[in-house]
Amino acid sequence: MPRHSIANKLSPRALLRAVVSSSVPKPEWYLVLMGAVIGLFTALGAIGFDRTLRWLEHTTELAQADLPLWLLPLIPMAGALVTGLLVYFGAREAGGHGVPQVMDAIIRKAGHIPARIGIVKVLASISTVGSGGSAGTEGPIIQIGSVAGSFLARHLGIPREHVSTMVGCGAAAGISSIFNAPIAGVFFALEVLLRDFSLRTFTPIVIASVFATALTQVVLGANEPIFAFDLPDYHFTLAELPAYIVLGGLCALAAVGFTHTLHAAEDFYERLPIHPVLKPVSGALLLGLLGIAFLGALGTEWGPVPAFFGNGYATIGALLEPSGYEGGTGWVAGGAGAAVALLVVLLGCKIIATTCTLASRGSGGVFAPSLFIGACAGSGLGLAMESVGLLPPESSPASYALVGMAAVVAGTTFAPLTAILLLFELTREPLVLAPIMLAAIIAVGVARSLMPDSIYTYRLRLAGLMIGTGRDLTVLRRIAVSTVDPVALPGEPIYASDPLAKLVTLHANHNIPDFPVVAADGTYLGMVTGADIRTALIDREAIPLLLVAELVRGDLPTVHTDETLDTVLDAFARHDVASLCLVDTRTNEPRGLITRSRVLARYRHVLEQS
Repeated sequence: MPRHSIANKLSPRALLRAVVSSSVPKPEWYLVLMGAVIGLFTALGAIGFDRTLRWLEHTTELAQADLPLWLLPLIPMAGALVTGLLVYFGAREAGGHGVPQVMDAIIRKAGHIPARIGIVKVLASISTVGSGGSAGTEGPIIQIGSVAGSFLARHLGIPREHVSTMVGCGAAAGISSIFNAPIAGVFFALEVLLRDFSLRTFTPIVIASVFATALTQVVLGANEPIFAFDLPDYHFTLAELPAYIVLGGLCALAAVGFTHTLHAAEDFYERLPIHPVLKPVSGALLLGLLGIAFLGALGTEWGPVPAFFGNGYATIGALLEPSGYEGGTGWVAGGAGAAVALLVVLLGCKIIATTCTLASRGSGGVFAPSLFIGACAGSGLGLAMESVGLLPPESSPASYALVGMAAVVAGTTFAPLTAILLLFELTREPLVLAPIMLAAIIAVGVARSLMPDSIYTYRLRLAGLMIGTGRDLTVLRRIAVSTVDPVALPGEPIYASDPLAKLVTLHANHNIPDFPVVAADGTYLGMVTGADIRTALIDREAIPLLLVAELVRGDLPTVHTDETLDTVLDAFARHDVASLCLVDTRTNEPRGLITRSRVLARYRHVLEQS
């Protein structure tokens, strides 16, 4: 039959899948193609998400202006109730700030992320942030892109080892589209999610980021930075080095405080004995009470909604405006001392507000709160320096606010490259790039010395996942157990009721290190190791009196074909044995032995190919 006749009988999806599958020997071109497709899909989702969120934020602000102060918590609580219902009935994984769930899917599930998680995450984040919840947009947009990458990769037959790269393409495209920051999107995917800078991974992620940015700019008809920053006379001087070093340290402390507060509150909410649907509502209530206290103490001239509600972009933009610090107007209208005190209050309120929103399982991201906290810290330090005459004439507290934003993002995520490039693309201001780099590195160094985990990896470590930072671990996560040749089992099953002498005979006649023991129905029961058999042989006279049941070990983990070698090596590290039993995922029946030596041989072979 002619090829065109066959193609006419295939659906578009089946035809594309066939084309992709036929290109497996040379994967570079179809990974690039997939990156472009994922970038376009993610950009459309990001545009829809952003416009819907902006509309809801505007509607909420108008409604909030007509309410008395004591009803301030009402709208955030209504949004939180919607979030609680969506998360509880739609996807429990959609609560919180989202990125750890994507990392978990990459590490443990080879990039498999159900589509419902992305849909619920988008809707829940819109209801949370749009109603005043203190959170950002990078969490939901990363999940939108990651779900798009995972869905397309799985349904088009992309090999397992490349699915995580496709997830990274989606995450990079999401950040590129929502922040108009294509370079930061690429480095977030490589530095935070995949931790892999190989060319094969880098290329499709760059393509996805570029296509997402291009489509976003075409649809929106603009290519402007989110935050305008204009300080034409600024020059970074040697005299400012100590100040930016101090700022990096202060921002590290703020990042550590934010991270620890959020994690402590998450632990508290996990133990809190109330229905999961009501947990976000309780967090919104606390947020509203904090807002009432803030406006009640400072006056309603600060607006119908406190500055730390929502993503806080308006406040960040004001802190980045150099003219706002001049002539006794703007932030310094009441004097430098009062302005610094206000910024410290805003910083603390933002940490508490974001903790109330996200720890209670509201939905959103942590980038925007980190930017807000950093802007307050940097602006406060700049104002304090200016008040005592330490600020150079050509500088401004606004430049310190900008540097502080990058430093707190770096201190919370442990991703300095992403933080540096994100702030550069958010403002398009190259003059402050050098101090941004300095403060971000200082912040990461200090933060890592004070806490072992970033804001993303804490929960993963508690779950027993090894995050890793090197290329070796990335390679291990790409190798499936199914690619390792198992050691064949003896032809006859071994039961716990068998005499130990049977194992001694099998051990002498077969080149098998260990023996799996099965129950009467053939399911895996445990393992008798070669080391235990050799120990028993010391007292040969007792051999005829012993049963297999007396040596069987039930504490050893089993291995499944869909696992990757990083989890297998971790099991070997925790249990000093030569082999683990490979069992059927459905029936739990032994299928062979995965030995430590064969795992290492397979790993070495893949490294040599790479």
